[in-house]
Amino acid sequence: METFSNNILLSNLVKIRWVAIIGQLLTIILVYFYFNINIPVVACLFIVFVSVVINIYSSYSNISKNYLLDKEAFYFLLFDTIQLGVLLYLTGGIYNPFSLLLIAPLVISASYLPILYSICLLVLSIISVIFISKNYIPVNWNQIFDVPPIFKYGLSFSLIISLIFICIYVYLFANSSRKISAALSQTRTALLNQKKISEIGSLSSAAVHELSTPLNTIFLILNDLREENYVKENTNIKKDIDLLKSEADRCRDILLTLSKNPENLKDNFFDKNTISNLIKINFEKFSNKKIKLKINLLSENEEPKILFKDELAYCIRNIIQNAIQHSYSFIKIDISWNESDLIVIVTDDGDGFKDDTLDQIGQPYISKNKNGMGLGIFIAKNLIENIGGSIFFNNSKDSGAVVEIIIKRVS
Repeated sequence: METFSNNILLSNLVKIRWVAIIGQLLTIILVYFYFNINIPVVACLFIVFVSVVINIYSSYSNISKNYLLDKEAFYFLLFDTIQLGVLLYLTGGIYNPFSLLLIAPLVISASYLPILYSICLLVLSIISVIFISKNYIPVNWNQIFDVPPIFKYGLSFSLIISLIFICIYVYLFANSSRKISAALSQTRTALLNQKKISEIGSLSSAAVHELSTPLNTIFLILNDLREENYVKENTNIKKDIDLLKSEADRCRDILLTLSKNPENLKDNFFDKNTISNLIKINFEKFSNKKIKLKINLLSENEEPKILFKDELAYCIRNIIQNAIQHSYSFIKIDISWNESDLIVIVTDDGDGFKDDTLDQIGQPYISKNKNGMGLGIFIAKNLIENIGGSIFFNNSKDSGAVVEIIIKRVS
């Protein structure tokens, strides 16, 4: 099923076409009646009339659907290109000053549509330029208008080059903008998911704490009931009491499992904790092979507390997960601090970042390997910068990857 991936509004294209129609009508009337230039005015007005009819139909279609599919937007722009090409054929061909307007539909296509549609529209535009440079209805000027053949060829060639250049130029910048927009959208989604995880963790921790007290009371009452003589003598009641105790034991086991989940720590974890604890939790969560973790605190003083933030949690999780995936045997983490900053340097013994992508690490869709989309590090970089921190990427002397994270300390 096709999706509205281009976000082109039909209403916008309709408005643009109305502007073009008004401009074409005024130009035809001005040229024919004011400048007395003899052009096939009836044929020109008919072509504009066809455009008016289609635009009115499109305006009514806009009532039920405003967003266009890629294919529908392409057909819309295809008609505009053909309509303009026919008008140019009727009014002097390549010598018509408005032949440059062939670029307009191409710019819209290159900005919003897939490259295949833009290529098709570009080819059609080039064919139109070549055609109207050799086949057109000459304009009967009141003055002598003699153009050397070399000028005609140069004019056609320059227009074709302009079409190609503008198409490539607009597509590259628009495509880059779309990638950045999509990556930032992924960043917001990742942060939202991280916040949900933190909220679930807090709720689970609170549930464990709150439910443990009444559960202990239940155990106390059940144990007292089991010691009563009338319970010991009544087999049915004893079976019911034993069943209740087994279900209570099951509830206790479930709560114990929740309390051991790395995502569901004590409530005060979500207030302040150390960066080394956060690293250990994520290492235990993602380490599924024999990778050793070595954390070096580069100070004799007590490790400072950090304020738990979802942005920081996602960044640490992503960096540790990447280090585990690409290391062979160990991950070394050096933690140091000063009065204002806390510096975390993560080093693995893997193959490191490739030289041709090292300068681009942190940009969207730049991946360390071909398996990922390259958004993880981009999201981590943006999130850590959003809380006033910074992150840097490099390779060690032994070719392993080195990631340096700088975050603000909590006073």
